[in-house]
Amino acid sequence: MARIILLRHAHSVANEKGILSGQLPGVTLSSKGLEQAKELVARIGASSFDSIRISPMQRCQETIQPWLESKHSSGLGKLVLDDQLIEMNYGSWSGRSLRSLSKERLWKQIQSVPSKVIFPDGERFTAMQKRAFQSVLDAIAEKPNGNHLLVSHGDVIKAVTAKLLTMKLDNFQSLVIDPASITVLEFDGNHAQLLAFNDTSSDVGRFAKKFKKKRIMLGGGSGEKTGRKK
Repeated sequence: MARIILLRHAHSVANEKGILSGQLPGVTLSSKGLEQAKELVARIGASSFDSIRISPMQRCQETIQPWLESKHSSGLGKLVLDDQLIEMNYGSWSGRSLRSLSKERLWKQIQSVPSKVIFPDGERFTAMQKRAFQSVLDAIAEKPNGNHLLVSHGDVIKAVTAKLLTMKLDNFQSLVIDPASITVLEFDGNHAQLLAFNDTSSDVGRFAKKFKKKRIMLGGGSGEKTGRKK
């Protein structure tokens, strides 16, 4: 099975101001986000990835760049700027404050039935989910048993996670993805298992380890073995 590690970009200036930035250019990391990006160097450490696929938005590239420039990135197989992982196109909502948007009639529909929503002059949630999930499929097609790190955005990661776990898109708002968090799944192309969710503190390395034996999940699973065999 492939390991799919989903990393949300670190805290941005739009997060700081409570603005829905969408695909607007020039949205950088905040001072808090820059610190989170530095911390990710140690958190990711010497993890070995068969591929890293990154949203082309500036804040995603700034999040992973310190690690890419570190000594730890020597084991990286392939680096891709992937348009399929780009932030949702919120259309004319882009650049507006979340507080003002929450008063719009469409807001309730976004929270309850996002599968029916298309943003004014923007994108459908269903279209975003489809193109983002294709990035996962592309990664495992290249390396079915590989480790793949995908750097993207909150709603995109929520939509991909929901798809992998066969959740209805209309339920994806029950998921929370914080800045600089990782969500980790194993995926064989048909079925997925959730290993970590919205984790903002653990070392990524332990999730990037490859296991030869198939997990036996009946009874809840036995956890990862950490000691030596006696």
